[in-house]
Order: sequence, then structure tokens, then C-alpha cells
Amino acid sequence: MLSQLTTEQESEEARAWVTRFTASKAVIPKEAVELTFSRSSGPGGQNVNKVNTKATLRCPVNAAWIPRWALPDLIKNPHYVASTHSILITSTVHRSQAQNIAECLQKLHSLVLSAASKSIKSTPSQAQQKKVSGLIKAENARRKTDKMRRSSVKQNRSGKGGLFGF
Repeated sequence: MLSQLTTEQESEEARAWVTRFTASKAVIPKEAVELTFSRSSGPGGQNVNKVNTKATLRCPVNAAWIPRWALPDLIKNPHYVASTHSILITSTVHRSQAQNIAECLQKLHSLVLSAASKSIKSTPSQAQQKKVSGLIKAENARRKTDKMRRSSVKQNRSGKGGLFGF
């Protein structure tokens, strides 16, 4: 798997991976992560005190299914735990353990997807490049006229006369 995206071909491969990962709604296998359960907090009466519905998911960042080019962004993420080199995600939203597991896996999926997508650089189209160059030229022309106008104002103050005669 690619560790860095340096060439256009590598970026294309990465885009293809992201497309497959998104389109298939790639189900992250439960065997690829470590799931633990505990009692949830908050309202819920006796159910909260009796049932372990809180799901905690721990996934090592060096797992085979995580793309290597996404690692720097995953490590910067607040869910990253440096001591264990893993991603830690919890869910207590639902009263059901199965729903909390599904929520944790969905959060992990979107986290990996956003980190992988963020690292992919896209090249602008010819039309976009032309538009940007036109905007740069317009900005430079505007800046030059502003400088000339300001210079003229300063020259008028000194009595030497200015270009625009303000």
C-alpha cells in the first residue's frame, strides 16, 4: 500500500481506493478492531445500571486495511491515543449495544475516509488555472493603480505636482 502520495499515478490509486471504500460502504470487520463494553452513564433508570451498552472501539493505526498515506492525519486526530498507537472511539447514544457498535464502526469508517481523502491533492483544470491567472493579473493591475494614486497624493503634498492632479 502507498505510504505517500508523490506522483499523479499514486494520487489516482488513492482516489480509486477512496471511491471503493465509499461506494461499498466498506464494512469494517469486527475482528479488525477491539470492542469492549461497559455501563453507560446518564438517564435511563435501571437499564443504565444493569446493561453494558456503552461500546468502546480501539483500532490500531497500523492495521492492514488503513491506508498508509492517511496515517499523519489520523495521528493528529483527537481520537488518536499515542500510548497505544490506536484510534479510540466510544458511543453511548443508543440504549442497545448492537446500535452502539454500529455507530462506533460508522464513526471509524468516516474518520478513516476523511483522513484518506484529505491527503489526496487534486490538480486544477485548465479553465481553473486560466481563471486564477486572470485574477492574479487583475489584482496586480489594481494594486499598481492604487500605488500610483497614493504616490500622486504624496507628490501633491510636497508641491512637486502629481500624475493624476488631485
